Amino acid sequence: MRAIVMREFGGPDVLRLEDAPEPTPRAGHALVDVNLAGVNYADVHVRGDTYLAPVELPYIPGNEVVGTIDGGRRVVGLTRGGGYAERALLHRRVTWDIPDAVSDEQAVALALQGNSAWHLLFTALRLTEGESVVVPAAAGGVGTLAVQLAARAGAKVIGLAGTAAKRQLALDLGAHAVVDSTAEDLTERILDAAGGPVETALEMTGGATFARTLAAVAPRGRLAVYGFAGGELATVSTRELMERSLTVSGFWLPQLYADRTALPTSMRALFDAVADGSLTTLTGTTYALGDAMQAHHDLAARTPTGKLALDVTR
Repeated sequence: MRAIVMREFGGPDVLRLEDAPEPTPRAGHALVDVNLAGVNYADVHVRGDTYLAPVELPYIPGNEVVGTIDGGRRVVGLTRGGGYAERALLHRRVTWDIPDAVSDEQAVALALQGNSAWHLLFTALRLTEGESVVVPAAAGGVGTLAVQLAARAGAKVIGLAGTAAKRQLALDLGAHAVVDSTAEDLTERILDAAGGPVETALEMTGGATFARTLAAVAPRGRLAVYGFAGGELATVSTRELMERSLTVSGFWLPQLYADRTALPTSMRALFDAVADGSLTTLTGTTYALGDAMQAHHDLAARTPTGKLALDVTR
């Protein structure tokens, strides 16, 4: 089968199209014929050997796929690698039949990024109606969904994005206010946009952006960390946490894979919201499988909006 294989860690050029052996069947798994493979920032970390879970080379990246099993059933599912290939293994606990009202392009945005957005807001932050929430990368895959889900829940959404076009997109999706994420005075801009300190915030950049975002959180507020896209991990003083009674939590979606209710609950909610039109998945560029290198170049440059995917059929 055709697959993108990494034989070393490094830049996008380590992603090479090769002929690879098909996955070995395993108990509890189904072999899926892949149509679309989602491209996520986690894949960039895997490629650079900075992912939370170490991988062994050679390695086929990709953690979410849309395809068919059992002669035609459309499914979307999560993998622990192996997604950038014509066939992949999906565990039954993290495989879901796609409703007729949901397209393949919509479904590929939901498995990893949709579930992440849902659980960041409602499991990690425990967001409730009337609270304010900061959403970073508000024009990205997780961000566009988080903006909409938070607004639907009655929260006041402050979207962060690095360009005027991306900030306008966040407003169009339901953000109440937007802020330039690259501003040196990010804390003050968040406070101005929110009308004071925020009750909750998401953070995925790290470094100075983490510190500036945390500084905008109100006493007894909550912040959930789900990445360090800027490449610099952040630290927080326990003194600062105690002084303002802050809660800072980490979130990594694979910790929910074995939970029998968490992901089924969120996938059902996401499918229903897409089907009834109250949640829009933004389709970004879809690349041919052999163009995975270009997809990673674009993602690392933070130029795209919406969901990036590889069309494995071409």
